[in-house]
Amino acid sequence: MKIFVKAKPLTREEYVKKVDDLNFIVGVKEPPIKGKANKAIIKALAEYFKISASRICLVSGFSSKQKIVEIMGNG
Repeated sequence: MKIFVKAKPLTREEYVKKVDDLNFIVGVKEPPIKGKANKAIIKALAEYFKISASRICLVSGFSSKQKIVEIMGNG
């Protein structure tokens, strides 16, 4: 399943907001430097979906606020 994520780095609180079935807004405390925010986004999504972070893969948007994330496996 692929979802679209709007990244919000450097927020006070970490959160995942579901906009609709395929669109999410993810806020993380980490800065968008050297992939720190991307790793935090994957971790936040893993906690939100209650799955392992290894099942989440960033497909595109490595240096953009608009990201495409793939959630693998049967869940």
